[in-house]
Amino acid sequence: MGGALVAGLIRSGWIEPADCAVVEPLADRREVLEGRFPGLRTSPAPLGTDDAIVAVKPADAEAACRSLEPPQAGARRRVMSIAAGVTTAQLESWLWPGAAVLRAMPNTPATVGASASAVAGGSLAGEDDLAWAEGILSSIGVVVRVQEKLMDAVTGLSGSGPAYVFLLAEAMIEAGVLVGLDREVSRVLSVQTLLGAARMLHQSDEPAETLRAHVTSPGGTTAAGLQALEDRALRAAVMAAVAQATARSAELGRSS
Repeated sequence: MGGALVAGLIRSGWIEPADCAVVEPLADRREVLEGRFPGLRTSPAPLGTDDAIVAVKPADAEAACRSLEPPQAGARRRVMSIAAGVTTAQLESWLWPGAAVLRAMPNTPATVGASASAVAGGSLAGEDDLAWAEGILSSIGVVVRVQEKLMDAVTGLSGSGPAYVFLLAEAMIEAGVLVGLDREVSRVLSVQTLLGAARMLHQSDEPAETLRAHVTSPGGTTAAGLQALEDRALRAAVMAAVAQATARSAELGRSS
């Protein structure tokens, strides 16, 4: 996710590679990043910066926070974390007194400027701090502000959501092949169908259920396909996936 965020910020023009420093302990990964983004500064250890984004696995969040140097006297540095499940209270306990902490959850479509992100502020985060975080996240897609207690739900829905869509795409492509289509033809049709449907949802004022009804003629092909999905509990499976991912996000926070 950290790589996706860097890619999205640079692609959008929010930041130039030379103005961004990435801390990455693995030398081969640093080499990949520098090759992908010419001018990007990388380091195996934290550098002194005005603001920082902690983009690590939950188990590594404490070490990452404790490795950051406190600001100079009179300065007030912001830290935004995208580590799943890690609370602002935990982050504040690992940082220096007075740190302005924000907790965010973007998703991997950040790489193409289509991230769905949410952000919540810690106990000392003010309006300026939230606006700073929203400025970063809005440069890679859309961003909403939520109460922190809802961040695990955000993680379960939009944070993990791209994988649900990719799984659906895999299934559609395989289904097209199964009914006789060439694999590349099936891929093109499946991907464009998902893209077009998502665009209709984005641009229409009508809810998803109304758009679905418009496509479904009584006794027609779509009705037959939808019946097969309902018989196999697709709706319930999706709801269970989001609930389970939400619970896992909370577990990761408790164990970090």
